[in-house]
Amino acid sequence: MSDFSIRSMRADEIRLAVDWAAAEGWNPGLADDACFASVDPDGFFIAEIDGLPAATVSCVNYGASFSFLGFYMVRADLRGHGYGLRIWNAAIAHAGPRVIGLDGVTAQQDNYRKSGFQLAYANVRYGGTVVAPAAPRAEIIALSDVPIAAVEADDATVFPARRPAFLRAWIGAPGHIGCAVVRDGRPAGWGVIRPCRKGFKIGPLVADDRATAEAVLSALLARVGGGEIFLDVPGINREAVALAQDFGLAPVFETARMYTGAIPQLRLERVFGVTSFELG
Repeated sequence: MSDFSIRSMRADEIRLAVDWAAAEGWNPGLADDACFASVDPDGFFIAEIDGLPAATVSCVNYGASFSFLGFYMVRADLRGHGYGLRIWNAAIAHAGPRVIGLDGVTAQQDNYRKSGFQLAYANVRYGGTVVAPAAPRAEIIALSDVPIAAVEADDATVFPARRPAFLRAWIGAPGHIGCAVVRDGRPAGWGVIRPCRKGFKIGPLVADDRATAEAVLSALLARVGGGEIFLDVPGINREAVALAQDFGLAPVFETARMYTGAIPQLRLERVFGVTSFELG
């Protein structure tokens, strides 16, 4: 009889889930594991059979009311034996009564519905090779020069929970570059670009309007000199879709953003780039 067990990952083991995600084509960032660990150290799970990794999942608790599920993967040779369901249930239990969100493979929506998830909208990954734009406009400043409390407050308008520890880690991570536009004492637009296994990803990208989003996006691209770029866009934000297309990016794949319950009213018209499919 094989010895099956589920336990929380140590911080240094989150790299395994990131590596598995890379093998599945999700193209994670080079510093994602350290940033993810800053949110909920007990929210990453690994299933083992005879001491060897068999499955992973995360269900990261953001405060008392919201969790986000990701990294749900079963080793290819072990699929179809119920191991995934067992670790899934452990993750759901970790969330407790919180509303849970996820970005799931669209083909698995029916399975997620069995656990109480309902489709909210689609997120679409756009990708392509972009030439570095001209020098950014004078109003662009480094995101690190914006008071972090102002960034956290603005982020709370587009994300279902406060996430100060994550934002601090994300903005300050090695290789991450942030740009912002500040008007009337508050961030009118801001974003982060980070190196990934393949090219760069931009996320989050938050702005009051398309023109401001374009200014921040151009500044981020200029900072890295262009190249292969990926941007995850809420499909219901038509201005965000148009912006991605106008930069020559094309759809790569799509996820289903789903929730188990009601979430706060979010200003999705300001979301021009999703932070991460793994943590929301």
